Amino acid sequence: MNKRLRGFKKIRRSILSARSIAISGHVNPDGDSIGSLLALGLALSGLGKKVYMLCQGEIPPNYRSLPGAGGIVKTIKKKVDLAIAVDCSIIDLLDKNIPVFKNAKSILEIDHHRFRRSFGDMKIVDYQAAAVGELICFLIKELNIKITRNIAENILTSIIVETNLFRLANVRPATFKICTEMLKTKLNFSRLVDKVYGSRTKESMMLSAACLLRAKFLKKDRIVWSTITKKNLTMAGCRDYDADSIASEMISMKGVEAAVLFRENNSDMLRVSLRSNGDIDIGPLAQKYKGGGHSDIAGFYAANNKKSISKILASVEALLD
Repeated sequence: MNKRLRGFKKIRRSILSARSIAISGHVNPDGDSIGSLLALGLALSGLGKKVYMLCQGEIPPNYRSLPGAGGIVKTIKKKVDLAIAVDCSIIDLLDKNIPVFKNAKSILEIDHHRFRRSFGDMKIVDYQAAAVGELICFLIKELNIKITRNIAENILTSIIVETNLFRLANVRPATFKICTEMLKTKLNFSRLVDKVYGSRTKESMMLSAACLLRAKFLKKDRIVWSTITKKNLTMAGCRDYDADSIASEMISMKGVEAAVLFRENNSDMLRVSLRSNGDIDIGPLAQKYKGGGHSDIAGFYAANNKKSISKILASVEALLD
């Protein structure tokens, strides 16, 4: 906590003095980004601030009924006093909301990624936090804002998604302490989990099956990789967010130490998702391609051609030598 408190007086002053605040998560939003965005948005709205909750990209169905989700907009053209980025390791992840941040009087970053490039004049960053929701909880409490049931539901969404229902190595004692505090608001935890991790559509499961069936292996099956094209999504009747869980499914294979999923972003670019079993540090590779993430979960964008794919796979193979 002490590390986070450094410079907090300036952060508190900036938040309390701001009349208008824009909060943005990253493009291609996940539960950590959406949950953190909504929790902070609801909390600061309670202070009487004019809060704009921004998110480029379509919000996955399982997050659309979260408290406050109806107030999210793609972008704004207004100049705000303070712009807050949640769960963004690099400014590029703000996508079309970058101008909102560049025109703001101040920028606050709230993030937990180990591999990142800072872009704000203030930050709350803790690499050991299991989810950005933990940092949002810390900030709300330091601002003496009451954590309501709606805020708690969003913070818990951030945590249960980012820890994959508490299965990942990023879980720490503080994680469970925060969850205990959130449960005291008497929210329905089992209903929340069912909402976030509920049944998948037939289409998304077919997409996952097709991707796994054409998966290829390297290094005596220690590496698995596969691809998803726009055509694959169309044929399966899926949206881009339906592919979000596939990389994690790939790394769950017995004996696999690293997984690489290439997703066609457009004709020129690929969205590359990296996963490892924790023993292989994939973060530096993502950073090399101007991406970001953690040691076991990371991603970046790369050129959409065979040479680029071969080069990336060779780099992953080198990590296992």
